[in-house]
Formats: sequence, structure tokens, C-alpha cells
Amino acid sequence: MRTIFKAIITLIGLSLLPAAALAHAHLDHAQPAAGTRLTQAPHEVSLWFTEAIEPKFSSIVVQDAKGTAVQDGKAEGAADNTAELKVKLKSLKAGVYKVNWKVLSVDTHRTQGTFSFTVAP
Repeated sequence: MRTIFKAIITLIGLSLLPAAALAHAHLDHAQPAAGTRLTQAPHEVSLWFTEAIEPKFSSIVVQDAKGTAVQDGKAEGAADNTAELKVKLKSLKAGVYKVNWKVLSVDTHRTQGTFSFTVAP
């Protein structure tokens, strides 16, 4: 009887692992996409996550090769998608740009990451 009880508890614990692994807002895709080489400078960076985020506690910082921030204002959530965060950009010149993002998901987990894109008209 005790062995069956341990087996049941183990199975319940294992069944919860996938849910725990998905409990963070991971970057799903971005526009411009990571590693993209663009012929025209974008006017904004948009990020889509695997779950809803809290825009007030999330950020996107875009930097040029010198480390100067080139975003125009703070990142905002999209009106029609709770898993999207975007920020407007100043006029970009040719060069490599690094996107640094930090988000707080609605379940209070924090994630962050970076990627770059290149403007080469």
C-alpha cells in the first residue's frame, strides 16, 4: 500500500513539471527578428512572448554600437495583445543595434534577454 501511495505522489509531481517549466514569459518572436539585416531602418521594435506580460514592469532598451539608447520613450503593451511589448525608435543610421528586454509575466516571473539586428541600406 505504501509503495502505491509513493508512486501516485511521484506521478502527480511529475505531471506538474511541464506546467512549471512554462510559467515564464519567453520571447516567442520579434520584429525586427534577431540577427536580421535590414535595408530600411525600423520605426519600432515589437516583441511577442509566450504568455501575457505586465507592461508597466517591463522594458525594451535599444542601443547603437556605442551603447547609446535609441528608443523613443518607454516600451508599451499592445492594445490588442497582452503578450506583446513594443517601443518606438528614433531615426536609425546604418549599423548594428542591440535589443535588451526585461519582462514581468502576469504570473510574476521575470525573464530577460538580448539580440541584435543590423541596418545596412
